[in-house]
Amino acid sequence: MDRRDFFKTSAAAACGLALAGCYGKGEKTAAPLLLSGNEAFKARIGRDVDLPPALAIKEITIRAGASKPFSVMHVSDTHIARADSRDDERKTALAASRARWMSRGEHYLDEAIRYAREHGMVMMHTGDLYDFVSEANLDCAAEHMLMGDWFVCAGNHEYSKYVGEAKEDEAYKADSRDAVQGAYPNDLTFASRIINGVNFVALDDVYYNVTEAQHARMETEMRKGLPVVMLCHVPLYTPAICAEELRASNGECAYVVGAPAEITERFDPGKSYPKGEEWRYRKVQQRADKATLDFIAWLKGQTLLKGILCGHMHKFYEDRFSPTAMQYVVGATYQGDVQVVHFR
Repeated sequence: MDRRDFFKTSAAAACGLALAGCYGKGEKTAAPLLLSGNEAFKARIGRDVDLPPALAIKEITIRAGASKPFSVMHVSDTHIARADSRDDERKTALAASRARWMSRGEHYLDEAIRYAREHGMVMMHTGDLYDFVSEANLDCAAEHMLMGDWFVCAGNHEYSKYVGEAKEDEAYKADSRDAVQGAYPNDLTFASRIINGVNFVALDDVYYNVTEAQHARMETEMRKGLPVVMLCHVPLYTPAICAEELRASNGECAYVVGAPAEITERFDPGKSYPKGEEWRYRKVQQRADKATLDFIAWLKGQTLLKGILCGHMHKFYEDRFSPTAMQYVVGATYQGDVQVVHFR
């Protein structure tokens, strides 16, 4: 039994009802009750405090050719930082340190879920729901997946053990892949879901590359002939977003997938790391391989692509990716930033 199934069973037992009945007619999973925003936030902080500001909701419309209009709640970069006695002392200290600047993430996530439930929206999370892998964070993710109807993709923090302490690649990811996957409702490497005639496709691009296997699966999705909206954590390269991130980072990096080599080679101005730690250079971490560049070039020519939803940058951006698709970057949930996306 994976983590999410465990919490499903626990929720059903607590309800004293069959899973199909905990939401109401027609729903399939248990829906734990959400505390009121004020009550929940004060309980987490452990003291009487003023409630944070309301959600900053940005509304956008994607004319994708849906069979009937609908809306989704798009959130990203919640960065919940929890640890408990099942985790080591290093993770406990890390949670205390990281939570100082992300303490409102869970509160705002709950508020977004509440808003989505009240308006009949699917929740879509584009990565970094928690800040690092811990038993407590995985439990928190699994429990939140029961509080709504979710479709998600992974962020780099989904697999990060101690945040930036080691080279993160596919081998590093493999250590926690099964535990992480067990907290989420759909495959984190590649998944698709059709809602009212729109095919949502989520893929893992957390290490700034897309594989040939993912490309092949995306081609299969395109052959279905439906309008496609892609979910990924790291935004794909567009000149405007890249230029703005380079300006904001003083040339250190751009945080996009598929930036041309002549751009990535200029990353890390003035940086110097010892031999053996070359992986720390942003120009190494964010260098696109041929499979990734080929995928992006192909994707730009797909007229069925109607939009890209992503996160990672902790701020709102939107820019044209292709003749038929805009790319929408949502701000960080821990800042209260969320996006309501209307499909027509």
